[in-house]
Amino acid sequence: MDTDRLPGCYRHPDRDTGISCTRCERPICPECMISASVGFQCPECVRAGSGTGHHPTANAPRTVAGGVVAADPHLVTKVLIGINALVFLAALSDPALEARLALIGGQYFDYPGGPLHGVATGEFYRLLTSAFLHVEWWHIVGNMIGLWVIGGPLEAALGRVRYLAVFLLSGLGGSALVYLLSEPYVRTLGASGAVFGLLGATVVLAKRLRYEMRPVIVMVVLMLVLTFVPFGGALTVSWQAHVGGLVTGALVGLGMLMPSAGRHRALVQWGTCAVAFLLVAVVIALRTAELT
Repeated sequence: MDTDRLPGCYRHPDRDTGISCTRCERPICPECMISASVGFQCPECVRAGSGTGHHPTANAPRTVAGGVVAADPHLVTKVLIGINALVFLAALSDPALEARLALIGGQYFDYPGGPLHGVATGEFYRLLTSAFLHVEWWHIVGNMIGLWVIGGPLEAALGRVRYLAVFLLSGLGGSALVYLLSEPYVRTLGASGAVFGLLGATVVLAKRLRYEMRPVIVMVVLMLVLTFVPFGGALTVSWQAHVGGLVTGALVGLGMLMPSAGRHRALVQWGTCAVAFLLVAVVIALRTAELT
């Protein structure tokens, strides 16, 4: 551990600072320091002492990515697991639900219940709904364990809104690569693309916080090996979803955790999300043009 490193701002832990509030003595960065008669004070002390200062939400402790530290740092992960579980149970009671929500590129005429209309025919919602759909118990159990183990700590580090953005964009990124590279009549489903995206963002987080990288790299390599090496004589996983999600999650994670963003951090973060979404949209548009 680097013992010479300066403490981090109490509201922005990723920003090292040598300045402390003259009242509470908590470390504060240039964005948080407010000039006082003697030295500088933090927004919370100024507001408590004079009735002025920043909005109450400005006083809340922040995650390394600038999100508000929540009372339950794993709430979004729990909600996502709950949604996946409910959709799984719904698919068990109504098998036709798989056909309506799974990712399929073009029309599929051999389906017993009639032809299926895929993404290329305008059903773009399949790109996202397929990330919440599972039809085998081992499939949902494996993905939900991965979501809890990888997603829980990442949500605590990013904050709820930023974490949810990484999850959804990773799911879309994985689906977009599936749509681009897979046969248009193959149905694909599962949350593994989004989970791989969370893993990509976790790699960026570990690097940003100067954690030991070997365990994270080993996890990435192991999961990629399980993606590409067939077991039981057949490759049953969608490598396109895994690679697409991993790359998208890493790119969005870079924008969320960029240390040099400073005062423009929110602009960089949501700008990165917008760019990632536009790239996904371009891939979808190109493939749709090819299939129609």
